[in-house]
Amino acid sequence: MHLQGWHLVIIIVLALLLFAGPKLPKLARSLGQSMRIFKSEVRQMKEDDKPNASSSNTASADEEPVEGRVIDDGQTGPRA
Repeated sequence: MHLQGWHLVIIIVLALLLFAGPKLPKLARSLGQSMRIFKSEVRQMKEDDKPNASSSNTASADEEPVEGRVIDDGQTGPRA
């Protein structure tokens, strides 16, 4: 007798109902809450990626340009 995919699915569903039945509502609730958090984070990331219509490529009034410097830490060899 060879077990096929749908046989395993039925066995797993029955095992879940028998052994984890009382815990399923709590599991479903936490899964739904996690999905809501994930969706809101994805939505927030999409909104952060959209450029604002009022800002351009230059720095806005509340952002100051930052000067970048290269610091030699002495661990790298001489540059050619």
